[in-house]
Amino acid sequence: MHQPRTLRRVVITGLGPVSPVGIGRDEFWSALRAGRSGTGSITRFEAADLPVRVAAEVKGFDPDLYIAPKDRQHVSSAVALAIAAADLTFIDAGVNPKDMDLDGRRGIGIILGSGGASLSFVERQYRYYFANEAKKASIYTIPTATPGTLASEVSMAFGLRGFSHLVSTGCTSSTDALAYAAQQIALGRIDRVLTGGVDAPMAHSIMLAFCVMKVMTSSWNEEPARASRPFSRDRDGFVLGEGAYLMLLEEFEQARRRGARIYGEVLGYGSTCDAHHRVRLDESGEEPARAMTMALRDAGLTPEEIDYVNLHGTSTELNDRIETRAVKQAFGAAAARIPMSATKSMVGHPQGASGAAGLTATLAAFNEGFLPPTINLDESDPECDLDYVPNRARPADVRHALCNCIGFGSKNSALVVKRFET
Repeated sequence: MHQPRTLRRVVITGLGPVSPVGIGRDEFWSALRAGRSGTGSITRFEAADLPVRVAAEVKGFDPDLYIAPKDRQHVSSAVALAIAAADLTFIDAGVNPKDMDLDGRRGIGIILGSGGASLSFVERQYRYYFANEAKKASIYTIPTATPGTLASEVSMAFGLRGFSHLVSTGCTSSTDALAYAAQQIALGRIDRVLTGGVDAPMAHSIMLAFCVMKVMTSSWNEEPARASRPFSRDRDGFVLGEGAYLMLLEEFEQARRRGARIYGEVLGYGSTCDAHHRVRLDESGEEPARAMTMALRDAGLTPEEIDYVNLHGTSTELNDRIETRAVKQAFGAAAARIPMSATKSMVGHPQGASGAAGLTATLAAFNEGFLPPTINLDESDPECDLDYVPNRARPADVRHALCNCIGFGSKNSALVVKRFET
C-alpha cells in the first residue's frame, strides 16, 4: 500500500460527551472540576432483586429527540446516545456534515468503539421471545444486533459517506478506535473522522451477569454517590456506566485553515495483549506497561515529559493494584511525581467508551488548567501508592498526557496526546 513520505498531524477539533455527569463539553468539564458523582440508584428497570442496585445512568436525556417514532422499537438506546453525541460534536467543531465534499478524502469517516453496542436491545428481543410475544420483536433484530450497525446508524443520521466502522475490543474499544481513526488521517486517506466510544449496557440481564462475575460493588446501595472508589482500600468492584464520548479528529493544516478550535493533538499509541485470561489481568503488569511504553515511543517522548496520566481505574481490587504496578514499570522513577486520576470514579465504567471518556477528561486538563480528581478516595490501598489527585480537582499546567485502558481478554491500549500550542 502506498505510504506518504511524511505523516500528517492529527488534532481534535470537536467534543460531544453525553455522560452521567453532564451533556456537552461545558457541563462535563464543570462536573469533573466539581468532583461530582454520576452514580445513583437504578431507575431504568426494576433492580430490587439484584445485589447491586446502583449505576451511572445518563440523566436528563430524551432519546425521542434523536430517534423517529417509527424507529424506536428497532434500535438500541446506544443509537440515540451516539447520534446526540455526534450532533454535539459537529456543532462544537463548527462543521456541517452536509457541506462536506464527497471525493473520498474530504468526506467524514466514522470509527466508533463499543464493547456491548446493542446488548440491551438484544435482551429486549429475547424477553419478547420467552414471554411468547414474538410479534413484538423488531423485524430489524439481526442488523441492529450486529455491532457494526451502530456506526451505520450515525452515518445515516448525518449523511456521512466516508468509511463507517466499529471497533469492539472490550474496555479498550474506544482507545483503539481513536488510534485507528488518527492513523487514517495521518496516512492521508481521509481528512476528518468522527470517533470515540458509545456503550449503553443498562439492562437487567446484563447487570445480573456482572453480578454473577462478582466484579461490581454491592456495598453502596444506600450511598450510591460513594460507590465508585478507584484505588481506595475498601473498594470492592466497579459501577456500571453508560454514555457516548465522541470527538472529531481532523488533519492539522485543514483545521488551521478554517480557524478551528484545537483541543489537543494525538501523538502516539500502543497496544498489547497479556494472552492470559478472559477477564483477569496477569499479576506482573508487564503488558499494560509495554503498551504505555510503546505509546510513549510512538509519540517520541520520555516518561519524564508526561505531566498527567488518565488511568483505567475501574475500582476493582485487581485492576487498580495491577495498573499501579504497570505504571511504575512504564514510568520508572517518574511515576512517583506524575499526577494521575480515574475518571470512572465520577462517570462509572462505560465499558467500551472508557478510553474516550478518559481522553475527554484529559482535554479538560489541557484547555481548562485543572486535573480531574479521583473522588471517593478516603484511604488508599497500600499497594496503590501513587498520586491519584484524591477527591478535589487540582490546578495544573499540562502539556503532554497519557490515557491508559485495560480490557477484558487481557487487552491493553494507551494513547499519548499533546496540548495544542500555536
